[in-house]
Amino acid sequence: MLDSRPTGALGYLLTLSRPRFWLYLAGPVLVGVTYGASSVPDLFAPSAVALFAYFLVPANVYLYGVNDAFDADADAENPKKTGEEAREARFRGGVGVAAVVAACGLAGLAFVAVLPLGATVWVVGFLVLGYAYSAPPFRLKTVPPLDSVSNGLYVLPGAAAYVALAGEQPPAPALAGGWLWAMAMHTFSAVPDIDPDRRAGIRTTATVLGERATLAYCAVCWLAAAAAFGLLDVRAGALLLVYPLFAAGVAETDVSVSRAYWWFPAVNTLVGMALTLGGLWGVVRG
Repeated sequence: MLDSRPTGALGYLLTLSRPRFWLYLAGPVLVGVTYGASSVPDLFAPSAVALFAYFLVPANVYLYGVNDAFDADADAENPKKTGEEAREARFRGGVGVAAVVAACGLAGLAFVAVLPLGATVWVVGFLVLGYAYSAPPFRLKTVPPLDSVSNGLYVLPGAAAYVALAGEQPPAPALAGGWLWAMAMHTFSAVPDIDPDRRAGIRTTATVLGERATLAYCAVCWLAAAAAFGLLDVRAGALLLVYPLFAAGVAETDVSVSRAYWWFPAVNTLVGMALTLGGLWGVVRG
């Protein structure tokens, strides 16, 4: 049964979509828009607004709805979704919920009709990976290291937004850096689930490596991401160094990963804001 906190169908669906993580998908759209725009009016182009609106809520309902639907049994022991301190809702099923999740996924296909092919490839890639990550027969989330690698899907909304406005593909270092950043973010978030996942028989990169080695893996991925962004702008590379330093700090102090995990929405918002403001400054100056 569903945790008692969400009330009504709308409250449940909002909780299911992880509101505190909405910017994990919509944030890359903002970054992609600001660096793909060539003028201030471009920032408010219909394609930019539509992509932001879709990846802010409907895409999160789709992504987490598919995830929770196929993790319903395993989530019975997940501390994020059970007990008095649970912050996420357990999937309660039902035809209505499944229909909304499916509709949110299908809504993303509407971009095929209005965006350039180079942009729709990224949107479709997000939808495919979002499904394959959680649903059989793929269940990439249970196939280390593909569970980590596949989470580059979080940068795809930003790539789509960039192409929609710039008319060309984003720089390769930006894609590589974003993908590595997303890989580390996902794997770090899996650390609090190591014990419940092991009890449920779920294999992830985190369950295979263990907590300390996983933190080292995340630090290496984040360091590589910083290096990739540094090829484009030294300031961006320096900004991204906050992540490997964060991982090292958690590993070497008594701060629990479960606690640090909930700091990331704030950290990511601040880093994303800095990158976005940098892009906006370039648009205004241009």
